[in-house]
Amino acid sequence: MKVTIVGAGNVGASCAEYIAIKRIASEVVLLDIKEGFAEGKALDLSQTATTLGFNTRITGVTNDYTQTAGSNVVVITSGIPRKPGMTREELIGINAGIVKSVAESVLVHSPDAFIVVVSNPMDTMTYLALKATDLPKNRIIGMGGALDSSRFKTYLSKALDKPANDIQGMVIGGHGDTTMIPLTRLASYNGTPVSQHLSTSELEDVAAATMVGGATLTKLLGTSAWYAPGASVAYLVDSIINDQKRMIPCSVFLEGEYGEHDICIGVPCIIGKNGVEKILDIQLDASEQEKFKKSAIAVRVMNGALSSNL
Repeated sequence: MKVTIVGAGNVGASCAEYIAIKRIASEVVLLDIKEGFAEGKALDLSQTATTLGFNTRITGVTNDYTQTAGSNVVVITSGIPRKPGMTREELIGINAGIVKSVAESVLVHSPDAFIVVVSNPMDTMTYLALKATDLPKNRIIGMGGALDSSRFKTYLSKALDKPANDIQGMVIGGHGDTTMIPLTRLASYNGTPVSQHLSTSELEDVAAATMVGGATLTKLLGTSAWYAPGASVAYLVDSIINDQKRMIPCSVFLEGEYGEHDICIGVPCIIGKNGVEKILDIQLDASEQEKFKKSAIAVRVMNGALSSNL
């Protein structure tokens, strides 16, 4: 199995590292527009094979899409962060052009590939990739919900003082500080509702920390995070390539599910060899439904800046 990762920055390189270490794919191609950058990252990662015990072949290329031919999954991490003085419309315009070009280029050489979108604003870029390529909706997946949910479970783990792997929790809605919805009502610790272990105010604090999880790391690091995003991408790619059929919250195209149409936004999905194999209805309560509706409105506002790219 072959995976191409477009964008060899911190997130892309971390994703390649985790895919190799966990032996998810036999071949990984890192592609970047910066001369020699992807080649350097690939060579560095390849030199860990004997000490880490993997046989995945990692190749780096500079803007040569012919080397991506036959990819089963393509991960798009490319794009620029918002800079001081840059408007939301300007950021979307620049990244939309990049994501659209990348999606079209990889499909020339890998027409059957599944596309995982990481570039921000993620829900809007996922929607763009779907509209620009006209692929079936099961083949375009936005990664954000997997990352947000991993952060949610980490904060629950800290609040409970219990192992994160004993905790189940999910974040749906848009992948943004004000649009994501940590589902505290449904979170559990070894089968018991976390509400039995944490007070309402403690759960509210966990939800608030989750929603600014990315911003917190950016403030601490001076740049966006990469370990957890890279791991979340690898987790999603593994579920596709190895038909794990995991339930993962992903940004996918809705056609009536959760009362929404013509939008990509985070909802729980079964992810397997056919990509998005099923969208699950988890029966939101009235408060959660209202939050989801507001989140969808915010995502649609973002999508409105795409008009010149569709």
